[in-house]
Amino acid sequence: MPASPPGDERRKRRLALVGGSLGNLVEWYDWFVYASFAIYFADSFFPGENPTTQLMNTAGIFAVGFLMRPVGGWILGRAADRHGRKSALTLTVTMMSVAALLIAVAPTYGQAGYFGALVLLLARLLQGMSIGGEYAASATYLTEASARNRRGLGSSFQYVSMTCGQLLGLGILITLQHTLTTAQLESWGWRIPFLVGALFAVVVFWLRRRLQETDAFKEETAATGEDAHDDSTRGTLKALWHYRRQAGLVMALTLGGTVAYYTYTTYLTKYLVGSAGMEKTTATLVSFTALALFAVLQPFAGMLSDRIGRRPLLITFAVGCTVGTYPIMTALGSASSYWSALGLSLLALVIVTGYTSINAAVKAELFPTRVRALGVALPYAIANALFGGTAEYVALWFKNSGHETMFFWYVSGCALISLVTYVLMPDTRNAALSRAEAEADGEAARERPAAATAEAAR
Repeated sequence: MPASPPGDERRKRRLALVGGSLGNLVEWYDWFVYASFAIYFADSFFPGENPTTQLMNTAGIFAVGFLMRPVGGWILGRAADRHGRKSALTLTVTMMSVAALLIAVAPTYGQAGYFGALVLLLARLLQGMSIGGEYAASATYLTEASARNRRGLGSSFQYVSMTCGQLLGLGILITLQHTLTTAQLESWGWRIPFLVGALFAVVVFWLRRRLQETDAFKEETAATGEDAHDDSTRGTLKALWHYRRQAGLVMALTLGGTVAYYTYTTYLTKYLVGSAGMEKTTATLVSFTALALFAVLQPFAGMLSDRIGRRPLLITFAVGCTVGTYPIMTALGSASSYWSALGLSLLALVIVTGYTSINAAVKAELFPTRVRALGVALPYAIANALFGGTAEYVALWFKNSGHETMFFWYVSGCALISLVTYVLMPDTRNAALSRAEAEADGEAARERPAAATAEAAR
């Protein structure tokens, strides 16, 4: 089959980037909008006099959603490795649309007692399954669909789209804060973003149906099509067991990054309101502005990793987070103005960029095509269930017990564990993601001695 013209190849890669990113944006919009609007709907499902206790209940359901991420990572990661990245991406956005609609229509405590909280819980479990598969499918898809020397750049758009999804949610929150009263937001206005998310997901479903499968997956399918054994074990736990060291690396390198990310994104607004004493509108604006600039940073850091490797960025993140979390969070707790809070938030997010911009590429580069999506999904989802999803709950628990600063040391300790991992692991920038890339590496290796011999003869 003749190779596609360079222009067609570039268009194909751009379409894959746009399609994968927009779908990821809507997925994470639905996921994060729960945390953004929790301050308005917490008392609708959990009555009581203590606002922190109400938030802990909603944060607990937020964390429970993470418990389903390993299940979703296993089921949908397996589906992505066996049936294609495209089919898995289409399924995840369908599940997320249903979950968003359930939250939008969930009855309050006054209407149905704790049945509303049960609906909320079921929706978060479905969202957890969806997002558990979405991360792996989109990380694998964006990495495989990128040119080899631009995989860091391509994969960085996963967190660009994740952050833009959160920005969209915050943007809707800011709009509603300025158009509705607080009473209206707490009564019915909080349902609006979930209805919007369900509608967005329908559009993305149509878009993802038009995506093309990656060359790496099609190549793997063609190569194993005649080998029944290889085809039957593709995307299975048995196949993943052969790469258990890489799976352990994914968990360890995710630990510090996911705790730091959720600390400075989903928890930040609540921290500024509850600890720094800021108005909800001001805290929301700080988060929105900081995240917008954070999204812009991702591609630049991704491009930098394509030039100097992945490990330097990861190590920089882990050192900065280990050393800087306590002073940054302490200063944020006493921030008295929008600008001081924004500057400190940006400093924290610049540090976190060393992880977020390239972690998708690093994880995908650790595994072969036949088990890549599952290898990224399952250990990442387990690490997120244990640490990322519980970060906000742990923070609120420390605050409620009167030892809020202990959470800062907790974040630093998680980053320190990841730092050790980054120092010891190999750099994955030059990994071959397909048989064609591996063959090209072999050909280049054979040519180098021949060229050296010819040069010596001259």
